[in-house]
Amino acid sequence: MSTNAVILSAGRGKRLSPLTDTRPKCLVEIGGRSILEWQLRAIAANGIDRVAIVTGFETAQVERAVERMGVHFAPEIVFNPFHSVADNIGSCWEARNHIGADTVLMNGDTLFDTGVLARLLTHASAPVTVTADAKPHYDADDMKIRAAGDRLTAIGKTLEGAVDGESIGMLRFMGDGGELFRAAMRAALERPEALKRWYLSIIDALAQDGHVGVVRLQGERWCEVDFPTDLGHAEATVATFAQAVAPPVAKAAGGA
Repeated sequence: MSTNAVILSAGRGKRLSPLTDTRPKCLVEIGGRSILEWQLRAIAANGIDRVAIVTGFETAQVERAVERMGVHFAPEIVFNPFHSVADNIGSCWEARNHIGADTVLMNGDTLFDTGVLARLLTHASAPVTVTADAKPHYDADDMKIRAAGDRLTAIGKTLEGAVDGESIGMLRFMGDGGELFRAAMRAALERPEALKRWYLSIIDALAQDGHVGVVRLQGERWCEVDFPTDLGHAEATVATFAQAVAPPVAKAAGGA
């Protein structure tokens, strides 16, 4: 079975205001292209042509933007009507039928070069695999990880003590990993308070049972876009991306 991808792009991205006052975060432009287009280009460059995009805020804008991009495959739009009242576990639940035996799941605000996804596709072997990177210091907003070798033991923003890196917001489900994730989500969502949880809290629970691995990045280029102060770094990062000079996207006639 070929790999498919799910992009979680339902959020408005209020922390990027005023850029996101009237458009969703995934359509903020970095280096002349939206975050979403950079993601679709990297996905296509890795040979993946089945993509579901979970939308919420201003979903019609996303649909129109995808049409103008002229990608050589047709991403499916999955509308999350609960995006304003639930955290991203709600988007994962809406996309549950797209999370199968070989699925890459990614946050809609992660910019990454083609080699990042290629490394995950090449090295992932666990039912669930988290892609992680290391840096000298971590702040309260980082999704920190703890690992034992290539096995994830914990993930969360509030991990205390020594940590071994941060999740970049890209996972792969293989074999029964997708079913394990769906079942754990369903069990969690039986409790109303789960709507305010990150989906990675489910991954943390699965890690306790030994189902989650880690693929570590080694010099691959990526960044997150959360605040206006991130924009300069993001511009510099995408300028180095391989797909900037070899785009796997055919522009539609009249497209930007």
